Amino acid sequence: MTDVAIVDYGMGNLRSVEQALRHVAPDLEIVVTDNARVIEHASRVVFPGQGAMPDCMRELDARGLRGAVMQAAKAKPFLGICIGLQMLFEHSAEGDVAGLGVLKGEVVRFAPNMLDARGGKLKVPHMGWNQVRRVSRFASPRGDGAIAPSPSGGGLGWGNAPEHPLWAGIEDNARFYYVHSYYVKPQDAALIQATSDYPDPFVCAVAQENLFAVQFHPEKSQAAGLKLLQNFVHWNP
Repeated sequence: MTDVAIVDYGMGNLRSVEQALRHVAPDLEIVVTDNARVIEHASRVVFPGQGAMPDCMRELDARGLRGAVMQAAKAKPFLGICIGLQMLFEHSAEGDVAGLGVLKGEVVRFAPNMLDARGGKLKVPHMGWNQVRRVSRFASPRGDGAIAPSPSGGGLGWGNAPEHPLWAGIEDNARFYYVHSYYVKPQDAALIQATSDYPDPFVCAVAQENLFAVQFHPEKSQAAGLKLLQNFVHWNP
């Protein structure tokens, strides 16, 4: 049985993901595969991707991988990266295309003419390093799906849930690398694990049972990203 299957549906630089995983888990069997049976029998699955949502969905179906990915997302340790996060949701404004619907919510584009704190125009796509702020115990999501600020200034979040195991050993507000023009808006705020600002908060990490997915690229995020990948290969939800 394969330890880690990286889903290959023809989109994105999968070799950088593979190399990062081999670096943190040299003793595991890690394969890049477009074989549904290999994905179905793997112990854990990584679902990365880059490119346009319509192209990604089309290529996933063309290779007959939809069922294997959906089953893995519901049944075994599963890590979505970038488009691999967005494809898990119901619908994307990019191309007005349906996603896999594993998670309820939509994918939306950054607003045009966004300005930073100094009045400078922010570019889309959002590209480069940005801080990732994890959910805390002190704030509550608003009913419209936006995230309320913590009254203590200690971050975003709600309730008394323990921190997710994939954040172990990673400082809050650690910087991760992004390349994206769209972001997810989950219907269920309890999914939200972290946000970044551009310039307003947007969701950059979600989790549900055996599933964890991020908008940033851990494989390109140096020490913090490698630690997240290391946590994933040892995670037993």
